[in-house]
Amino acid sequence: MRLVSYNIQYGFGRDGRYDLRRAIDAVAGADIIALQEVERHWRRTRMDDQPALIGRWLSDRYWTYAPALDVDASTLDAAGRIVNRRRQHGQMIVSRWPILSSRMLILPKLDTGPTFNFATGALEAVIAAPVGSIRVYNVHLGYVSPEERKIQASALCEFMRRAPEEGGVWTGQDADPGHWQTDDPPPPMPRPAMLMGDFNSEADDEEMRLLAGAGEGLIDAWQHLSGEARAGVTFRADPCRGVPRDLHIDHVLVTSHLAPRLRRCWIDATTEASDHQPVWVELD
Repeated sequence: MRLVSYNIQYGFGRDGRYDLRRAIDAVAGADIIALQEVERHWRRTRMDDQPALIGRWLSDRYWTYAPALDVDASTLDAAGRIVNRRRQHGQMIVSRWPILSSRMLILPKLDTGPTFNFATGALEAVIAAPVGSIRVYNVHLGYVSPEERKIQASALCEFMRRAPEEGGVWTGQDADPGHWQTDDPPPPMPRPAMLMGDFNSEADDEEMRLLAGAGEGLIDAWQHLSGEARAGVTFRADPCRGVPRDLHIDHVLVTSHLAPRLRRCWIDATTEASDHQPVWVELD
């Protein structure tokens, strides 16, 4: 089973060219794909509905999408009628196996005054994988400050800790099972989980240590298999953008239930389809 996490920078490559299909082709071979910075109805991306496009290109897969940023992008038609449209930016999970339930946690955000900052989140999907049902969290922590990321990491830890105790997105059975369709089996909320995404943090930063202490205990797949925290590059140095050195800020973390199944973890250093590099993990 192969999984990949990729911040696609809404389809803009290192060459500054918008080519969403190029980014998706780079990860299309994975069984579970966690994409960050997927959007709908932005001028910079031709007003594309990117989740719909990706779903069409990967039509043999299941998918779910949720925005953390959602603002009005409506227009009026020639007759003066409102064409309701939302400008959205968020995360998408694509899977070969059914996504039994999903929900979005909007992470806490600080008002950074004149410094640009935007809402981010963690998209949870419960997937009926061959290893059994697992929770997959597609994570995007803020880029502005460690203080914000520490608050976000704490909120995510609490969300993950409560999930198995609360059960699935519904539990029990209604008096009229057909009304709420509770004659279908309730979606599970399993303990095995993994976090995949752009954490804007390196492995030894405090916010990552907070996540490592969450719930069942989270294990960094890269460190677990290589023994090295800082080796590997997922975001290259870019002094013009205030990044003076290469960074490893995209990670895959797994609960102890899944750690024995880890076989490989690698970074695709070849693709130029985004300002990040995809991080791949293979489980038996």
